[in-house]
Amino acid sequence: MAKRNPPTTCKTLSELWVPECSGFLLGCLLAFALQTFFFLSPVSSATFVPTNSSFKGMIKLGEGIVNHPEDVSVDGNGVLYTATGDGWIKRMHPNGTWEDWQQGLLKVSEEGVTVLVSQFNGSQLRFANDVIEASDGSLYFTVSSTKFTPAEYYLDLVSGEPHGVLLKYDPSTNQTSLVLDGLYFANGVALSEDERFLVVCESWKFRCVKHFLKVSGRTDREIFIDNLPGGPDNVNLARDGSFWISIIKMDPKGIQALQSCKESTQLLEAYPELIQLLIPMGKQAAAAVVNVKADGRLNREISDPNATDISFVTSAQGHDNNLYLASINSDFIGKLPLRPL
Repeated sequence: MAKRNPPTTCKTLSELWVPECSGFLLGCLLAFALQTFFFLSPVSSATFVPTNSSFKGMIKLGEGIVNHPEDVSVDGNGVLYTATGDGWIKRMHPNGTWEDWQQGLLKVSEEGVTVLVSQFNGSQLRFANDVIEASDGSLYFTVSSTKFTPAEYYLDLVSGEPHGVLLKYDPSTNQTSLVLDGLYFANGVALSEDERFLVVCESWKFRCVKHFLKVSGRTDREIFIDNLPGGPDNVNLARDGSFWISIIKMDPKGIQALQSCKESTQLLEAYPELIQLLIPMGKQAAAAVVNVKADGRLNREISDPNATDISFVTSAQGHDNNLYLASINSDFIGKLPLRPL
């Protein structure tokens, strides 16, 4: 690991670092190293089941056409849509042909791009993440962090604070309202089959929460599934009412150690490689997807720990006994035939 210059708030070694400052950093680094390399993460709770399948047999669609696809969706006609890292929306027809759509965010139609919401409570939305439309036209969307931008995601991580929110946009009134706050990096969002509840991914907590929409007497949220084998990214409803959730492999003990360090931001500035130890994102990053039943029971895991077929899967969508996979590391969409359990 290449050492970086010490934080500007500390003196260099030649100037004899202030003991308190160097002590903080060295203590944090030691705690991080011990947690990461010498102490095993706790075994997940009984909600977790062993891997029962892999990504072997996956077909690569649109290889070289899509650039770092982060999300994927398939409509009822089998038309595939993906949002790519260069800001484009692309679609693939069932016959395999692709089209480029206009660059944009939020609402994309044949006529072009329309910005529906850019601010909330007087603040600019800088980290909108995922969106789902209800049958009445309402849009529920997540904002991963109200404090940090996408480029500053690691600062949101080490802060250990819940800056994420779930918002609702009503197209009939053009009004936006708060649904949930206090979320630890609000990521994917999906509606249940009967639209009684929403599932929202909290990446930094290794869990998904449930918010009831049509049931009185319920609290605003409850745990849908926790102790996942990584941070949940995107979530999509399956035809049978279950949910496909992409999993980002992380080191929970290392994250806890870094969050407990008062100088965590300075530590990452001095050793930026640490974030790659906590959240491996390279071509060798493990890929994992889980299927969770509507009652929150884990049904299936598909995993590629060595990134043999695909790495760092960020979205999974089922359609016609196939699972479509997006990864920000790839230049294709994966199509995996699903085998019966």
